[in-house]
Amino acid sequence: MQRKIGFAAAVYAALLVFAILPLFPVAAGAQTDPSAASAAEADDYEDEYEDDAKKVTVADPIEPFNQEMYQFNDFLVLYVLEPAAKVEKAVIPWEFRTIFRNMLRNIRFPVRFVSCLLQGKWEKGGDEFASFFLNTTVGFLGMADVAATYPGFNTSPEDMGQTFAVWGWEESSYVTLPFFGPSTVRDALGKLPDAVIDPLFWYANLTLSLSLRGGEAVNDTSFRIGDYEAIKKASLDPYVALRNGYIQNRNKMISE
Repeated sequence: MQRKIGFAAAVYAALLVFAILPLFPVAAGAQTDPSAASAAEADDYEDEYEDDAKKVTVADPIEPFNQEMYQFNDFLVLYVLEPAAKVEKAVIPWEFRTIFRNMLRNIRFPVRFVSCLLQGKWEKGGDEFASFFLNTTVGFLGMADVAATYPGFNTSPEDMGQTFAVWGWEESSYVTLPFFGPSTVRDALGKLPDAVIDPLFWYANLTLSLSLRGGEAVNDTSFRIGDYEAIKKASLDPYVALRNGYIQNRNKMISE
């Protein structure tokens, strides 16, 4: 009896997934070509680090340590993360990788919503809530990013690092975190309350949570394979390029 119930549940889940697959071209803003989706992801990723020659003022008092962490992360990206992402991209269809990405982003809605409220960004907070409600209901628990089809929902990746900046902590020393990459002291400390607000912190054990985060990193990389190498080749000093690009991108996010 239990085997019959388990088999029926598996069949139902499979039918549900295939039933919502047609939603993804719509949810992606009429994006039907996986290669085009990857190109769009690459453009967004590269925009964060463009104009690395532009002067960026940021304190880097522990540069020797940061350089060591950069080398460590560089090894992980080139020899662990990207090879795993290439295997995933070859084995798992674009639609299923998109489902995984959308669901994790939907689950982390509280992090963005609370940060919006603490920054006094009421309109953005309302957009985040509306997007979460729409994606959770019509989007089948966040599997499809239905809210992306509505231009009025101006969602953005708000976090506590940005909140600290809005509260007055504008200048912060640069630091390269192992596994996480470029950051600042302010943004690194902001990851602590972000982790506490994240539902995965409360509803998943440590092993499952770390597995999901590792899987998320590999999955996200599968959409932008080769971008990291392109940034390194285009830069005279990749460390400075990543540092300056990160600071420019964070300043832009904070100001929005």
